[in-house]
Amino acid sequence: MPQYKVKVKWGKELFPNIEVNTDEEPILFKAQLFALTGVQPERQKVMLKGMTLKDDSWGNIKLRDGVTVLLMGSKEEDVPVEPAEKPLFVEDMNEAEIASALDLPGGLMNLGNTCYLNATVQCLKTVPELREALKNFSGGLAPTGSDGRASLVPAQSITAALRDLYDGMDKGSPIRPSILVHMVHLAFPRFAEKSELGGFQQQDASECWTELIRMLQQKLPADVNPLADENSYKPRSLIEQYFGGTFDTELKCVESEDEPPTKSKEEFLQLSCFISTDVKYMHSGLKNKMQEQLTKLSPTLERDAVYTKTSKISRLPSYLTIQFVRFFYKEKEAINAKILKDVKFPMDFDAFDLCTPELQKKLIPMRDKFKELEDKKVEEAQSLTDKKPKGDVSEKAVKSLPFWFENDLGSNNSGYYTLQAVLTHRGRSSSSGHYVAWVRQKGDTWLKCDDDTVSVVTSEEILKLSGGGDWHCAYVLLYGPKILQIPVTDSD
Repeated sequence: MPQYKVKVKWGKELFPNIEVNTDEEPILFKAQLFALTGVQPERQKVMLKGMTLKDDSWGNIKLRDGVTVLLMGSKEEDVPVEPAEKPLFVEDMNEAEIASALDLPGGLMNLGNTCYLNATVQCLKTVPELREALKNFSGGLAPTGSDGRASLVPAQSITAALRDLYDGMDKGSPIRPSILVHMVHLAFPRFAEKSELGGFQQQDASECWTELIRMLQQKLPADVNPLADENSYKPRSLIEQYFGGTFDTELKCVESEDEPPTKSKEEFLQLSCFISTDVKYMHSGLKNKMQEQLTKLSPTLERDAVYTKTSKISRLPSYLTIQFVRFFYKEKEAINAKILKDVKFPMDFDAFDLCTPELQKKLIPMRDKFKELEDKKVEEAQSLTDKKPKGDVSEKAVKSLPFWFENDLGSNNSGYYTLQAVLTHRGRSSSSGHYVAWVRQKGDTWLKCDDDTVSVVTSEEILKLSGGGDWHCAYVLLYGPKILQIPVTDSD
């Protein structure tokens, strides 16, 4: 591994002993310089012996220990005046220009089996509260100590890298997620494992999802709710606020009627859908997981005994993550083999019967409002049919009602959810194959985000991702709150 310690001269400042690995792309070296100087990579001009360093290739630049590299560039934003653009016709556009014209978001280039990370990033991007929190995050890629050197703090570096990546994706052109990939590799060395041929190995997207969420959980503070009271749920982070739920659990010994049940509370950031031979629908897979048997030491019988663990949801988050447990370890082949079984999932999901009676009671008022609105729409549709109106019927202005309980910002107050992202896997094991993100753009229009290729698909195509063969199988689903929109009245 060609690794050197070089000096970097920037204006009057000199940074000694900067480690550089020329096996990695130069953009990662520029990310180190950004952490040290605050000069954005795109504003950096890095030179050695009259040669300028590119973002994607070291070219003819030869490094050695102790050599001095010259960095030019300033922190200030010098906004250049853009020349007037000539009109473009569709047939003259490249893929990036067509994507921009169709209002398609930027795709993410695959840097060698990094589709698992690309798909995760695209799915999480659909959460507006997360995007807003990242925009407000002021931390840099790495903090600088008193000696002027940068040190890696995984949660901060990954949060900052994801923020900067989303900003770049908003411009519509495919982007290289080099810095985020590098930060993930530094924070989690297992994701940087290489094959015998030297390239990065494929990784499990669900594990990547979990680790990214865990990093964001440490750095993004919860939104302040002025209506919270002493009985309110008290999230420690924005992730717990919008993605976190709670279970009320009961553990009952099957072999001893005299042993009283043990009750407790558990937190979760996702639900698991276990796939067995009798599971055909996501809902039944979730229910099976929420009533399971386990073996533990019984204090009454003074031996191991069988217990039934029953879980009910006592707090629903705004965004519900559901993982399909599709992989199991096969010792003979030493791989995580895949369950290809077809398991149907809905576009609209109702979590009501997974909840405790206490939470169900709290959900009913908003559910009644949904029903009232649906009944009213049916009546109006019937009335219009009977009257046979002529011409277009103008749409009424509507307003959105809050989808959270007044004293619990980030919760779900109805139990109703709408699917907004699907992460799929195509292949036979988690360490091979290909991951793709499918995200809702608006209404029935969805986007297939296959690395740097983003294309429009329909909701019918999304429902075909339920499994049953070698086509893309749903692996992680992200449901968002179903929002009640009611007509605006004169008093509003």
